[in-house]
Amino acid sequence: MALYTNFIGLDIGKFNFVVAVKGSKKTEEYENNNLGITLFLKKYNSILPSSLCVLETTGGYEMRLLLTLCDKNHSVHRANTRKVKNFIRSLGNEAKTDSLDARALASYGHERSNRLEKFIPSSKKALELYELQQRRKDLKQMLVAEKNRFQAPKIDLVKTSCSKMINIITEQAEAIDKEINKIIEEDQELKTKKEVLKTIKGVGNVVANELLILMPELGKMSRRQAASLAGLAPRSKDSGTIKGYRRTCNGRSGIKPVLFLAAMAARNSNSEFKAFYLRLIEKGKKKMVALIALARKIIVIANARLKPLATV
Repeated sequence: MALYTNFIGLDIGKFNFVVAVKGSKKTEEYENNNLGITLFLKKYNSILPSSLCVLETTGGYEMRLLLTLCDKNHSVHRANTRKVKNFIRSLGNEAKTDSLDARALASYGHERSNRLEKFIPSSKKALELYELQQRRKDLKQMLVAEKNRFQAPKIDLVKTSCSKMINIITEQAEAIDKEINKIIEEDQELKTKKEVLKTIKGVGNVVANELLILMPELGKMSRRQAASLAGLAPRSKDSGTIKGYRRTCNGRSGIKPVLFLAAMAARNSNSEFKAFYLRLIEKGKKKMVALIALARKIIVIANARLKPLATV
């Protein structure tokens, strides 16, 4: 069992993250990007080797910092949000700020360090794959924007410019895809998992890559946890005798759109997925509700099929 001298709590937000060290009242805030993470690593360089860093799952916004810490061989635990909230309640603290949350995470690590498992990436190339995936997402967004500009009525010079940009962005996106495929192909575990995922109707090369990168926990969760992490678990909205409309929400960033693509492909295939979708429609379900249910079915099956390959 590792012995830690320091405990660092990291409260992650979309744009920033707050750092607190157990025993210190001072907290510091950094931008949640490459520059901010670099500054954090430099500032805490002297204590990180002997520290346990604790952060929560926050819709994927923690991934860059989490994987960077692992890449630098620092000890980090990704805490279960429910357990941390219960821990904070046990302290009798009802106030909530980013600084208080960071301190609470540091205290959580200090009190339970002997029971907290270190986060282990699914691949030594996990950070590289994540950076490539994020760049691919940026390029796809730029591609959509340029194609929209190309469709608008503009002078020939502007259309020519847009056309050239579309070609350049497309080439860059293809280069990113090629590198992602190469890295996965060279990692036997990821390669095997990808082959298993592609046996599911609707899951092709791109969707399999995205799931491997964005949901490395696949195969190690329950079906409910998989659906919840993907943002496809319906949330109850009941009060007394009133039964509210159940909606899906939250989930890790970027996963739900990928599963929608898989669901639409599966819906159009000659398979049990299409039959499942049509049965829901016949029962009076809205097309979007049926599509969400199909996406949920796909991620649950993916999680089940990867269970035999999961490593502790």
